[in-house]
Amino acid sequence: MGVGKRKLTVAAVAVVCAMTVLGAPVTAYASQTKPAEPTPSPTPTPSSSSSPSPGSTPVTNEELERVRTKLEGLYHDAAVATDAYNAAEEKADKQSEELVDLAHEVVKGQQKLDKLQDLIGAAARAQYRGAGLPAEVRLWLSENPQDFLEGADRLRQGQLATKGLLAEMTRTQQDLEQYSKDASARWEKLETNRKAKEKAKKKIKKQIAAAEELEDQLEDDERERLAQLEEEAAQKSQAAWLDSGILAEINGKATPQGKKAVEFATNQIGKWYEWGAEGPDTYDCSGLTSEAWAAAGLTIPRTSQEQWRQLKHIDIQDMRPGDLIIYNADASHVAMYLGDGSIVHAPRPNRKVSIAGAGTMRILGVVRPDA
Repeated sequence: MGVGKRKLTVAAVAVVCAMTVLGAPVTAYASQTKPAEPTPSPTPTPSSSSSPSPGSTPVTNEELERVRTKLEGLYHDAAVATDAYNAAEEKADKQSEELVDLAHEVVKGQQKLDKLQDLIGAAARAQYRGAGLPAEVRLWLSENPQDFLEGADRLRQGQLATKGLLAEMTRTQQDLEQYSKDASARWEKLETNRKAKEKAKKKIKKQIAAAEELEDQLEDDERERLAQLEEEAAQKSQAAWLDSGILAEINGKATPQGKKAVEFATNQIGKWYEWGAEGPDTYDCSGLTSEAWAAAGLTIPRTSQEQWRQLKHIDIQDMRPGDLIIYNADASHVAMYLGDGSIVHAPRPNRKVSIAGAGTMRILGVVRPDA
């Protein structure tokens, strides 16, 4: 029994030590400041067919359109990576909390094990002296020790006490072993999600750096023409969406919670987009929508993909202010519907939270947080 206890103690202490070591990175990980916009690193120069070099003959609108399409693809890929980053961070935060809880359970289990060992020793010493069971032993074994021990002689009392305490010690040892296994499994998952987060972070930086380098190769007037092309493309998409007659079918009224969410989201207009950010100064697309609904008293998934997967789907014609519109086939973007065919969203890097037409992007569907 002594050897078994020592082995369990060593295992428990090892887990506690692991949790102690874990404490610093876990705390930092769960509360870390969102990364600032990265400084672009050198990336391969886009081909001359898609972008010009400074000082060259101004590009045509057709060439600028190719640049716009390429930028759209780069920022889309960055958005997908951002969702992966946010998902990995959310999972890792949860696993960090579970590890801390397990560490507390290990400490409590070890304290209980030590107490049981002391009680067994006290019972043995009392029986050796021929005395009755110590009061603390009787109280441990039963809420009504007199009923528990009634009719039993002192020798029998000692046997019952030892049996009960040993059984409790065995259960405590088994609990500690399970805590150790659970801690190891959660640590492995935490490490996996940390790696996934770092991989997504590298991809985000790479995509944004490539997009920024592509834009930097344009002259000032060409950037203005590019912005105009982006605006024209958005207006064309919105006009096509409105021409379908869909707006005439949308007349839903916001719920009290929906109004609070809309108020929060619109109050963030003018703040910069930042991947991985949940406010209060910067946001990414799902950071804005999740925080808006949190302000309305409702917790929803952190990422646009999980918002699409977990929240109730509704028909577009049934949407109301506060509902979330999910965009792109891979659910990589989300915005909040305001009514009258408009949305508020955090568009992409180098853009601010703003109002746009609901039909300016490819709609995947609509979800309702307060269904």
